Amino acid sequence: MAEEKPAEKRLSIGKIYLKDFSFESPQAPDVFRQSDWKPQTDLNLRSSHTKIDDDQHEIVLTITVEAKESDKTFFLVELQQAGLFEISGYEGDELGAIIGSFCPNILFPYARETIASLIQKGGFPEFVLQPINFDALYFQTKQKQAAAQAEEAEKH
Repeated sequence: MAEEKPAEKRLSIGKIYLKDFSFESPQAPDVFRQSDWKPQTDLNLRSSHTKIDDDQHEIVLTITVEAKESDKTFFLVELQQAGLFEISGYEGDELGAIIGSFCPNILFPYARETIASLIQKGGFPEFVLQPINFDALYFQTKQKQAAAQAEEAEKH
């Protein structure tokens, strides 16, 4: 009887691309006439996964940055940085960590550079997104899911 060989693990980047983006500056040109503006900046981050075929996966990192003061939005950037990844031989938690942490970590520098460029081209000062720990975010998501499952199990 022949032994089954474990599937060969493979992870590679097929393509990195900009899927969607928008930039809005609803207060322009008035915002540029202010001498001391100190907007509050909000950052929203999420990632999604679509399995294209057995080994091809599209990961989309969506980042929204909004700078506003009171009820006035100075700028709003929404960006979807995407990548096609070949992932094979991984299962369960290992596959989840690749999709939920490793791939978004690969995409983030591309998204960060594009966002910084868009904001500067919009006439605003340099904007630098700080590094994001996708491993910690993935771990927090897993903990929340486990807690929700445990809570659901207690109800039944």
